[in-house]
Amino acid sequence: MSANLFKHIRRQSGVTLIELIVFIVIVGAALAGVLKVLEVTNRNSADPLVRKQALSISESLLLEITQQPFTLCDPDDANASTAVTVADCTNSQDKGGGTLNVPTPSSESRYSSADPFDNVADYGGFAMPGAGCAGICMPGDTTPLANLNGYAANVSVARAGGVAPFAGLPADAVLKITVSVTGPANTQVALVGYRVRYAPTI
Repeated sequence: MSANLFKHIRRQSGVTLIELIVFIVIVGAALAGVLKVLEVTNRNSADPLVRKQALSISESLLLEITQQPFTLCDPDDANASTAVTVADCTNSQDKGGGTLNVPTPSSESRYSSADPFDNVADYGGFAMPGAGCAGICMPGDTTPLANLNGYAANVSVARAGGVAPFAGLPADAVLKITVSVTGPANTQVALVGYRVRYAPTI
């Protein structure tokens, strides 16, 4: 009896060919899934650098714009320091209520040292490449920055007063600035900032 039991135990040890094939199929399917996840992860691993560069461009441009004066009159206007209403200006930043998509006066350029952008609203409609810059350029210089070909920036400026959260302010007292940057691998970054005119001449 014990000899038969021993033979039975010896026959049951190990795996059959069918069990081995099923095991290989299951492990192979699991490995294929893991490798697919790793492939997707590796393919997108370069994207954070591109996205970080696009974010850096948009942050820099938004900071540049929000540091400009936001006045009733264009800062070059003779009445800029004394104006109390837009009617006091020869050249108002509000462009008579029209679309904010060109500088005031139109001769101003971000790249000019003699006649540069000098008001938040001047950046409405601004784009790089464009206006003499063949890429991403610094203010006052039309030489594209190295290693940034493939990136583009666009700015829109719109009145944002009179509606929440600025419902208590006139429409032209708040400007919404949107900086959109595109880059390689379909990278898109958009930053929004607001500038409130907290005194007539500031």
